[in-house]
Amino acid sequence: MPSASLTQPKINRPNIVAVGTIVWLSSELMFFAALFAMYFTTRAVQGPAVWLESTKILNIPFAAVNTTVLVLSSLTCQFGVFAAERLQPRRTAALWKFSKWGMREWFALTFLMGSFFVGGQIYEYANLVQEGLSLSSRAYGSVFYFATGFHGLHVTGGLVAFLLVMVRVSKARG
Repeated sequence: MPSASLTQPKINRPNIVAVGTIVWLSSELMFFAALFAMYFTTRAVQGPAVWLESTKILNIPFAAVNTTVLVLSSLTCQFGVFAAERLQPRRTAALWKFSKWGMREWFALTFLMGSFFVGGQIYEYANLVQEGLSLSSRAYGSVFYFATGFHGLHVTGGLVAFLLVMVRVSKARG
């Protein structure tokens, strides 16, 4: 009688972290797609003239600077990741030599830039409320505050998570 093989077949399963990340990113995509659908639907129903009138009170240059800071924070975060991959937790030269910055410096700058964005959004909201644009003032206000407010909450949640990472990094050796 032939002997049965005692080796178990290898089960090839996907990485649970990768699957979870894909599911989470997909849910984020769907959520923000719904916000854009709300924007496009409301704008189409109201017509371009009403929408144009509502947007006149926006401070576009301020919002552009604020958004640029947020976008650039993703670059500084990536520089921090590169430093981590080089096993360089902190800077190895003077503070003004950015090429020698470590993960901690890049992550601290990233956190400050994200905080600047959220603070700028709060400042912008305060000015818009003074101009008469509130969540309940008209349809544009509802769309504006829902879309930008949820984005601000998303960034704030990211800042909290990033702060937890920075605390863990500060407790690490090196």
